[in-house]
Amino acid sequence: MTIEKMLVVSDIHGALSGARAVIEAAEHHQTERILCLGDILYHGPRNDVPADYAPKKVIEIMNSLKDRIIAVRGNCDAEVDQMVLSFPVMSDTNTLYLGNRRLVMSHGHVYGPDHLPFLSEGDIFLSGHTHVPTAYYRDGICLLNPGSVSLPKQNYPASYGVIDESGFTVFDLQNQPFMSVSWR
Repeated sequence: MTIEKMLVVSDIHGALSGARAVIEAAEHHQTERILCLGDILYHGPRNDVPADYAPKKVIEIMNSLKDRIIAVRGNCDAEVDQMVLSFPVMSDTNTLYLGNRRLVMSHGHVYGPDHLPFLSEGDIFLSGHTHVPTAYYRDGICLLNPGSVSLPKQNYPASYGVIDESGFTVFDLQNQPFMSVSWR
C-alpha cells in the first residue's frame, strides 16, 4: 500500500517566487497531490504587492500542475480567477480522507480555527489566510496552517507543508523543517 504524501500551500498572492516554490517543493518531496488553500493570483488590499508580482506567470505554473491540485477559494480569489485557472478554485471547503482521517480544507476566512465546520475528534482541519504556520491539537482536532509561500507574517519564513498518514510538517523554502505534528 502506498502512503500518499501531499504538498500543502497557501497564499501565493500572484508572486512568481511563490508559484516556483510550489513546483520545487512538489519535486523535492515527490508529492502526488497539491492542496492549495487559496489566494492564488491577487495580493488583496491589505497586503503589500509582492516584489515579483506576476499573476500571468503564476497562472501558467499553476495550470501546469492542474491534474495534481485540489484547491479551495481564498478571500482574494474571484470568479474571474476561475476563468484563467484550469482547476476548480471556487469551493469554500473540500473534504478528503487521509487513511481513516477526515481532512477538511478551507482558506480560513469562512471557516477557520475560531469558526470550524462540523468536525469530530481525530479530524484534521487545514487552513491558510493568516500567513502564519501552525500545527496543534484543540479538542481532539488537529489544526494546521502551512503559512504563506510568498508573504509570510509574524517573522516566519515563507513556508509550505507536507502531510501524509504519519503527520504534518512545515518547511521553509530551503526545505528545512521547522514545525510539525504527528497524528495521535
